[in-house]
Amino acid sequence: MTNDKTVENINEVQTPASASAYRGRYWHYVEATGSRLAGESLQQSIHCDLCPRACVLKDGDRGFCFVRKNEGGEMILTTYGSSTGFCIDPIEKKPLNHFLPGTSVLSFGTAGCNLGCQFCQNWSISKSREIEILSEKASPENIAQAAKRLGCDSVAFTYNDPVIWAEYAIDTAKACHEIGLKAVAVTAGYITPEARPEFYSVMDAANVDLKGFTEEFYKKLTLAHLEPVLDTLRWLKHESDVWFEITNLVIPQANDNPDEIEHMCDWILKNLGDNVPLHFTAFHPDFRLQDRGPTPPETLARARQQALKAGLKYVYVGNVHDEAGGSTYCPNCKTLLIQRDWYEIGQYNLKGNQCSQCGQTIPGLFPSNSKPGQWGRRRQPVELNIGRITAS
Repeated sequence: MTNDKTVENINEVQTPASASAYRGRYWHYVEATGSRLAGESLQQSIHCDLCPRACVLKDGDRGFCFVRKNEGGEMILTTYGSSTGFCIDPIEKKPLNHFLPGTSVLSFGTAGCNLGCQFCQNWSISKSREIEILSEKASPENIAQAAKRLGCDSVAFTYNDPVIWAEYAIDTAKACHEIGLKAVAVTAGYITPEARPEFYSVMDAANVDLKGFTEEFYKKLTLAHLEPVLDTLRWLKHESDVWFEITNLVIPQANDNPDEIEHMCDWILKNLGDNVPLHFTAFHPDFRLQDRGPTPPETLARARQQALKAGLKYVYVGNVHDEAGGSTYCPNCKTLLIQRDWYEIGQYNLKGNQCSQCGQTIPGLFPSNSKPGQWGRRRQPVELNIGRITAS
């Protein structure tokens, strides 16, 4: 089915005029410096308030993310209305195991990133300077309508971090809500306290990538810092209604030390509680970190057992075939609630959001009719053109 091609017509909705010159938010002027001749104006630098990098940009400069630019003394988001590609995925691939299980999600991203992960597995999108030019044009309304036509229950902002294209993600989330669809952010959580309330106010769910649990790891391998991510996680738990799950990519010889995993699990338990799902996923050599092999499955299994022993109730493994490690169990009576073989749903023993055997309430968003979606493990690329959708 993955190779089949279907074409559907949709109503034309134009992207904003001059989308490449979309005036962004989350910035302020900094005091102009230097000298000028009589009659000449001095271009002001601007300070980006979107992420903790706090880039200061002179006229013509781009931020670390590459897609936010000072153009004539204003912040321009150069990728508004442009996507690097669309694909229908199972929601479990984000990964979200407690959010509309079995349903399909229309996933897309843009160019750029505000982290510098040496192990980036989407580096051809997030780090390429040419991808911005080659991107496909699509307005928020186009995307929402396409998702609806294709039978998706939600739209995911993923592949690169939606924080850096927050305005585009926010507008698309609003367009989704207008026609009854959910919005999902797949993010590293590297966002300022000033920007996150508006960003997350329109997100129904998020997966936050907690890449490691030491400042040394973050500085060396992501060119970022740990504390802003932890601050976002605390805020999501205590100041928002967003359903969120956490992913930790376990990298050999980098963040796979049992002590580090223990400290991370203890922090989650103390600051976020025992109901937040945690996914340990396998690393595969890529980008600038190809000096080691993939994560052994037994390392993931050990990390999962550590987390369960620490007191976390919902712990999963990913990027490897582990049916038991990918399935959901009742923390009270141990009944198999949602059986997963890769992303394929097997047994389903929930009644609404409760265990069918003991009545234990399971946190998350589950179908009220007790029937999961049937999308399965398919990954279906989609081309959005003005006037049609091509699924190939």
